[in-house]
Amino acid sequence: MINLTSKEIKGYSNSRIAQKEDKDCFVRALAAGFEISYNDAHALAKERFNRKDKKGTKNHEIVSEMKKIQEEGLVIGDVIAKVKVLKGLDIKNRYKLYGELIDRKKTVKSFIKDHPKGNYIVTVSKHAFALKDGRLIDNVGEEFRPTRKVDGAYEILLPKDSTQLSLFS
Repeated sequence: MINLTSKEIKGYSNSRIAQKEDKDCFVRALAAGFEISYNDAHALAKERFNRKDKKGTKNHEIVSEMKKIQEEGLVIGDVIAKVKVLKGLDIKNRYKLYGELIDRKKTVKSFIKDHPKGNYIVTVSKHAFALKDGRLIDNVGEEFRPTRKVDGAYEILLPKDSTQLSLFS
């Protein structure tokens, strides 16, 4: 279920920036989620999410900027990507407890089960990772912890390949 970052992120293995970095889980999640190189994701995190080198990305910066990207889109090279900020029952489970409806944060396991297709960036307490078609893409050594609670989730909507679209025109 887990894929190691170095195999899933373009240019990660030979990136000089990656070799010097620390606390870069959000950079890796950006790279995997948007399907861009590690170096491009590093620059994006620095410019749009106010990330400092060798420091983690603050959750309030992620939330704020993802909302802006949801409204405006994000130009990456010659591609315009979109983000859908997930909320409500996309990131919470609803239970009936003593006749009362209760919403609780989904676990990573239940989020993956409910979102088997697509690209997502998911945040949990002090950590971020990517999901691609139900596969968890995380840092090397960051073991799968299925009971961690999802704080935020962002669906990454990349344009379809233009050659594929022309087949159906």
